[in-house]
Amino acid sequence: MPSDGPTAPLLGDHVPRARLRPRFLRRPPSLRGAARFLRRASSRSRAMREPSVRVREAAAEQIEERQSDWAYSKPIVLLDLIWNIAFVVVSISVLIMSRNETPPAPLRLWIVGYAVQCVLHVACVCSEYKKRNSQRDLEASGRGQFVYSRSYSDSSSGSDESDTGGYFFGRRQSDDEASFAKHLESANTMFSFIWWVTGFYWVSAGGQNLTTESPQLYWLCITFLAFDVFFVVVCVAVACVVGLAVCCCLPCIIALLYAVADQEGATKEDIERLPRYKFRKISDLEKQNSETEVSYGGIMTECNSNSPTEHVLPQEDAECCICLSAYDDGAELREVPCGHHFHSACIDKWLYINATCPLCKFNILKNGNQDGSEEV
Repeated sequence: MPSDGPTAPLLGDHVPRARLRPRFLRRPPSLRGAARFLRRASSRSRAMREPSVRVREAAAEQIEERQSDWAYSKPIVLLDLIWNIAFVVVSISVLIMSRNETPPAPLRLWIVGYAVQCVLHVACVCSEYKKRNSQRDLEASGRGQFVYSRSYSDSSSGSDESDTGGYFFGRRQSDDEASFAKHLESANTMFSFIWWVTGFYWVSAGGQNLTTESPQLYWLCITFLAFDVFFVVVCVAVACVVGLAVCCCLPCIIALLYAVADQEGATKEDIERLPRYKFRKISDLEKQNSETEVSYGGIMTECNSNSPTEHVLPQEDAECCICLSAYDDGAELREVPCGHHFHSACIDKWLYINATCPLCKFNILKNGNQDGSEEV
């Protein structure tokens, strides 16, 4: 599916942001970066072929986009708002209860700054959530207007142009508002990191006197600092686990997305229209009888066809780039319009999630509507 829209699969125009994390860690470790590291490592050791690495990069992009959609779902946003508002309420309560404490370090100032960051974070999240909802509504209305204008362009072209112009104006206004929120969030992120380091320095410089002179302020600062470190560790650990799973257990990740994700790719009918093949290994006797087939690993024969076509596969291509398993004798394969082939079970689940080839990103849904190959 196209990747030029803000909610298109694979890549959006916004960096995915997990909720319930410290404000100075707004960009999680990139799964695509891990996939590129795998590409460089495999090029040295030849542990994984180039097509297999490209498939894993595409899967990492898919997971990042799913993460972005999940992070701005209504339950997660609501939980994030409650979490940060609770931080603000706790900060105000402790500041009131500790009004008689006299810390040697400006801990009150740091707590106020931390609470202000929470408020700014809440404002940015609300703005992003509102923008995403409005964009979905605009895109839905825009698609409806385009379908209507194509059906009735001869009779109502003036009205359609006005409606379409309103759609683009609304989207442009939404993009302007998002740009301001994005700059505010970036500034808040940078300030949050500096403020965390400042708070750590003030707490450390205060020494043991803080525990006796200002225990409430001291332990609140320690709690906030510890929460931030905890979330950093959790985010990095989760990114590492998911990155390893994408590299080593990609079929499991695809099966999980297939089970829990909405159908945003091809339908079952679209997938069934793609040709299926049976794989047959070339026997040792055939290899001995023909010197030209020594380097070939097997033959793909089309199923359910009166005049089946056959493709002879080189040894290095006789494996599925998704599960990294060599094609067994009698394995059922499926070929996408761009010519790439995979295990039928592997590629069917992938296409249900995303209607593009995991190797070249060819959109199978546009194959019948447009001439030539089209990549997204």
